Amino acid sequence: MKITVFGSAAPAPNTPAYDEARRLGFLLGQAGHTVLTGGYMGTMEAVSRGAAEAGAHVIGVTCAEIESWRPTQANPWVAEQRPTPTLEVRMVALMDGCDAALALPGGIGTLAEITLLWNRMAVQAAPRRPLVLIGQGWRDTFAGLYTAQSEYFAESHRAFLQFAPGIEEAVRIIQQPEINRHYSAGGG
Repeated sequence: MKITVFGSAAPAPNTPAYDEARRLGFLLGQAGHTVLTGGYMGTMEAVSRGAAEAGAHVIGVTCAEIESWRPTQANPWVAEQRPTPTLEVRMVALMDGCDAALALPGGIGTLAEITLLWNRMAVQAAPRRPLVLIGQGWRDTFAGLYTAQSEYFAESHRAFLQFAPGIEEAVRIIQQPEINRHYSAGGG
């Protein structure tokens, strides 16, 4: 499968968040998946690095708007770079290019990626696929949102999000044959 991983640009090498993202990339690569990330630093670099170390193909979806805002280039573990002009086009490319998406802890950009994919699946603008949010922070964030604005979040829409306490469980979720058959058959 092609797995997109969303996450923060902030984690530096040799920090717990970076090391966890690197391990996630390694587990995905070890399982034979192609990995897509935003292609730059932080968890994007760490996931790319781990996947490359496991022998996986790594795709970096980069963005001219980001590169003009912060001079940077694709990390060295990206084997295939897919440049895009804007953040919006980049997000859609990351979504449309995957069979499943995982979200590590992150900030505004990661939240935007989660909610855009979630909304696109809800309105059938994108095929339904596993969207797994990793860590207690995401579970708490969405639990608070559901509590504060419960009348706006139908149970059928809540079912589009899955939560995993850690990376190993997230990988197990996307590897379940019944999950993959269910999503590929257009179920939910």
